[in-house]
This record gives sequence, structure tokens and C-alpha cells, in this order.
Amino acid sequence: MPVAQTIIDIARNELGYQEGYSNGHWDNSQKYSPAVPGLEWSDEMAWCSTFVSWVFQEAGASDLAPVTASCAEGVSWFEDRNRFSEYPAVGAVVYFGDGGGTHVGIVTGYDADTIYTISGNTNINGSAEGDGVYEKAYQRRSGYVYGYGYPSYDEGIVVADPAWSGRPDVVFFGEQADESDIPAGDGSSRPAPPANEGHGGQVVIGGLAYGPGSRGDHITGLGQMLERAGCSAYQEGPGPDWTDADKESMRRYQLKIGDQGQDANGIPGPRQLGRLIAEFGR
Repeated sequence: MPVAQTIIDIARNELGYQEGYSNGHWDNSQKYSPAVPGLEWSDEMAWCSTFVSWVFQEAGASDLAPVTASCAEGVSWFEDRNRFSEYPAVGAVVYFGDGGGTHVGIVTGYDADTIYTISGNTNINGSAEGDGVYEKAYQRRSGYVYGYGYPSYDEGIVVADPAWSGRPDVVFFGEQADESDIPAGDGSSRPAPPANEGHGGQVVIGGLAYGPGSRGDHITGLGQMLERAGCSAYQEGPGPDWTDADKESMRRYQLKIGDQGQDANGIPGPRQLGRLIAEFGR
């Protein structure tokens, strides 16, 4: 199973867990601190970051995220590795509040307006000092959302950050993605579904339309990359209007990289486009 999916599944299995209750109030006593070597001291303290560390430990992936009880230290850990972004990703570690030091959770999906998370030490209202493990939704562009740490998943990571498009370990999905978009993690990539399907087979990737009816400089650029890939079906040079030649050239590229069936229909998917840019973009 892909590591990102394992992380999300482990976190989801903890939904409903609550910390101890004593003397008339929740007391921060919980099972996660004693179970994480080096964080035993953090029991009866704020435990949202400890919960994230425990999840990655249980997935056998402690090297992919910081082992810390401090949200601020977690931000620094990802920043030091150049794996921190202001854009969400599926399976990312999301940090909240001033400098990212207030609260932390794990992203299960996102769309243009919302991020969906699982986190510990929160409550129904989304407090950073709550009583248990909850699934929450936050406004993606809220000032409370500080940023995202990107674990280096073996299967690759599904991100919204356009600056990461084309990286070999990235599936770029623009405005929305969820668990169904996680690469398979079996030595091949799960076919990436088109982002924001439109009419007549048109797709939108990173805010730009591809397929029937599409027009723009990005269509010309796509054709030029396909020419450099040796997949040209153009009788004349690529232009800004999507044509059958664009579709056939894209189909040839899809077949060239080993895709078949619906994944070789001549309409680019985010994974395919990211690879084309990485290999033949300028």
C-alpha cells in the first residue's frame, strides 16, 4: 500500500480517541507520548504534534516527518529539507497559527477552497487545545493555515504547488485532489485522473484547459514539447488552438511512456503533463 495512504488510514483509525479526564476537565494524558521513543516526557502536555509523530512511526515512516512534540520544530524540520510549501498536498503535514507553532494535522484532501485534515488534541470546534482525534475542514486560504510539510513518500506525492510541477517525485493536481489520487506505490504510478473534467473531454490542470475547445499559449507550448519528445503528428507547427493533431501527438506520447487504454486517449492527465514538462520543457 502507498505510504501516504497508510499514514491517512492509521490517522483515521484513531478518530474518536479522547485524552484523559480528571478533576472535572480534560488533562492531556494520552497514549501517544509514551509510545514514541524520546517523547515520553510530553505526556499531559499539548499533543497534536506528538500524534503526528506517532502516526508516522506506526506506518514505519518516522524518517519522513519530524519526531517532535513541537509544531514550530516540525516547521523547521521540513524547511531545512526544502520540503515546505504554502500549497496543500495529500498526506502533507499542515501547520497552523503564528509561524506554524499553534497546531498541526495530516491532510487527507483539498479543493479550491477547503483542506480536509485529521489531527489530535482538537475538538468539534477545531480548537488547538481540544480533547481528542477529529476529522476537520478548514478554509484553505485562511490566515490560520501557515503551510505544509511535504513528506518524501516513496510513491511520490500529490501536490497543489505549481512550483513543484514536473519534479520526478510529484503528481501535480492543481486545485483539488484526495486519497484516490495517491500513486499506487507498487513500482508504477496509479493513472492520474484528469483534474476538474470539463465538457467534451476537456480537462483543467493548474488552472489551464487542455482538450477540445482549449486555446492559449500553453497549447502551443504543449505541442512544442511533444515535438521535442518525438511524438509530433503536426502537418504544420503547433498553434494556440487545440486540434486533432494535438490529440494524436499527446496519444503518441502517452503510448511512448507506457500508458494504455483510457490513459492513452490523447487528453493529458496531470501526471503525464508533469512528466512531459520535466523531460521536454524549457
